[in-house]
Amino acid sequence: PGCLLLQLLSYLGACDRLLKQGYEEGQVEEAMEMFQYSEKKAAEFLRLLAQFNDMGFQQNEIKEVLLLCGNEREKALEELVMK
Repeated sequence: PGCLLLQLLSYLGACDRLLKQGYEEGQVEEAMEMFQYSEKKAAEFLRLLAQFNDMGFQQNEIKEVLLLCGNEREKALEELVMK
C-alpha cells in the first residue's frame, strides 16, 4: 500500500509541474498515461505537440506520429510534412 501511495504522489507531482508549464490538464493526463507515467517523456511529447500544433499540423496526426517516432523531433517533422 505504501508503494502505491508513493506512485500516486509522484504522478500528482509530475502532473502539477506539467500543468504549471501551461499544458492543458487532459493533455497532461493523456501524455502521462501514454508514456507509462514518465514525466520526462510526457514533457517532451507535450512540448513537441505544442510546437507542431503552432506550425499548423493537426493534433491527432501529431500524436500519432510522435508515438510512432518515439518523440524524435526531426523524424516526426519529416513524417508530418510527408502526410
